[in-house]
This record gives sequence, C-alpha cells and structure tokens, in this order.
Amino acid sequence: MTALSTLTGHIDAAASVSRNNGVTTAKELNDRFLRLLIAQMNNQDPLNPLDNAQVTSQMAQINTVTGINGLNETVAKLIEQFARLESLQAAQLTGRSVLVQGNALALPDDGNAIGGIELALAADRVTVEIRDAAGQVVRELQLGRRDAGVSRFDWDGKTASGAQAAAGTYTFTVKAMSGNHEIGATALAARRVEGVRHGGGVLQLVLAGGATVAYGDVRQIL
Repeated sequence: MTALSTLTGHIDAAASVSRNNGVTTAKELNDRFLRLLIAQMNNQDPLNPLDNAQVTSQMAQINTVTGINGLNETVAKLIEQFARLESLQAAQLTGRSVLVQGNALALPDDGNAIGGIELALAADRVTVEIRDAAGQVVRELQLGRRDAGVSRFDWDGKTASGAQAAAGTYTFTVKAMSGNHEIGATALAARRVEGVRHGGGVLQLVLAGGATVAYGDVRQIL
C-alpha cells in the first residue's frame, strides 16, 4: 500500500466515525489529518513520494469533511437551544386555554362557550351547527366571511328558540362555502392546559381531563 493510500484510508475511517457516531469533532478530525499527513511525509518512500496533486485533493476532501462536521455541530446546538426555548414557552401555557383539533364545545354555568375553526381557504359563508348529547341541533351560528387560517367563535349558550341551554359539553360541526363550492374546514376545541411533559421525544401538553396533545399541534393560544 502506498503512503497516499494509507493516508486516504485514515481519512475515510475518520470521516466514517464522524458520520456514524458524531464523536469526532471538526477540530479533532482536522488535527488528526494534519498529524497523519506530517507523519506520512516524514516517512515517505523517496522512490515513491507523495504526489502533490493527490495531496491537494486529499486536503480538499478533509476540508469538506471538516466543514460538514462543523455544520452538524452547529445544527445540533441550534436544535438543543430550540428545544429549551420550546419547553419554556410550553410551560408558560399552564393554566391557559388553547385551540386544538376536536369538536367539543364546553358551555359553563355562566359565560360563553369557545370554539375554533381552521379554514384551508377564505370562505364567504361559515356555518357552525351545535348539537347536544343526543345529536340534536340546538343552535346554528352564521359566522359570515372568514379568512383562511385559524379563528375562534363564541356561543352565548342560547338555543335556536332563545332559551338558555344547560351547562355541559356539546359538539359542533363546521361548513364553509366559497361561492358554490365547499372548502376544507376543521373544527377546533378550546382546552385548558394543566401541565407539560416529554413523551417519546415529543413535548406534550397535559390537558384538563388527562388527555395530552403535542405542543406543535396547538393551533392558537386563547
């Protein structure tokens, strides 16, 4: 095996270690290459010296590997910082309500029930049908025009006849129209956040009642 081949083998091995387990840092990889290069030059065969063009190519290769490794280190640090910031932001949601995917509508003893909708496109007309536990429609809300994205609505607890509905949990469906075409609409439920935890590598919010939802699935903070 020539001196250059030996050097190339060491470079490839070092790069492989860096890719596979991330132990070798950019500086360590660069230092290792320089030590190997100096050792090979000091011990090269005078009858078969290192070729300048090939050495230059190897130096370019190690610079590329070092640069990639350095970039990986930077990205890893950014991800770690982002995770810490996300945890801090999530912790501040404790005691507040958020909109997440769901069609439950909780009517308190006094006050309004809050729900939300998420539209794929802007809608000319948005209709919300509120149903009781038996599936009967108790109220139809005409929300009018709504822009694309997430928005909330309030139900004052009045039925279609004007009577006060009993406190409790209702369900609702959303229908959105743009001209004569129905567009995608997702029902969003207002849920109170009781705590934060990590599960399966994902930051989760613990909701009232014990259910959990990924922090990234929160559509809006109320």
